[in-house]
Amino acid sequence: MDEPVKTRSYTSTVRAEQAEKTRGAILAAARALFVERGYRRTTVQLIAQQAGVNVDTIYQAIGRKPDLMRELVETSLSGRAVAVPARQREYVRLIREAPAATDKIDIYARAITDIHERMAPIFIALRDAASTDEPCRALWRDISARRARNMLEFAADLRATGELRDDLGDQRVADVIWSMNAAEYWVLLVQERGWAATEFERWISDAWRRLLLRAD
Repeated sequence: MDEPVKTRSYTSTVRAEQAEKTRGAILAAARALFVERGYRRTTVQLIAQQAGVNVDTIYQAIGRKPDLMRELVETSLSGRAVAVPARQREYVRLIREAPAATDKIDIYARAITDIHERMAPIFIALRDAASTDEPCRALWRDISARRARNMLEFAADLRATGELRDDLGDQRVADVIWSMNAAEYWVLLVQERGWAATEFERWISDAWRRLLLRAD
């Protein structure tokens, strides 16, 4: 009596694993092509060819080209195969639990460095696509606004330690961090000036400490 149930369970697991593998291949192909050719010159047909699937499979698994870009951005941010809300990410938990502002800054500097190693190429592709494609423009605005909101929360978290400079409001603190955690800043220093990722991490951690925390 149990055997059919086991068979169905096994079949379901195999299908789920195959679907995840297909989804991963599609996203990998889209990422490579968006970065190499740009969003506008990359067609869904090209993505399908590189991923070894047909176009309908892409539409069923993820969606149309703007959906592919959104999924690439979200998974690059989360570092997972699926999107993870900011508050559920491990580094955010560590920041919230850290007692000192210096520790919080160090954790975030390390996290944003890891994110940019995944995120920067696709984010630059998104920025370029946003100049001509309305769904990408909307995504660009959404990500930018989300970063700004998240940095206000980070500023409030730093404020709670009592270590922030008294002459800086939370909005100014958030704006400073928002500008320096941008993919464009990473590209300027790491890709264009040849900094190592570890140098970038140490730089922004030291800069935020000096700019935002009390000298005493």
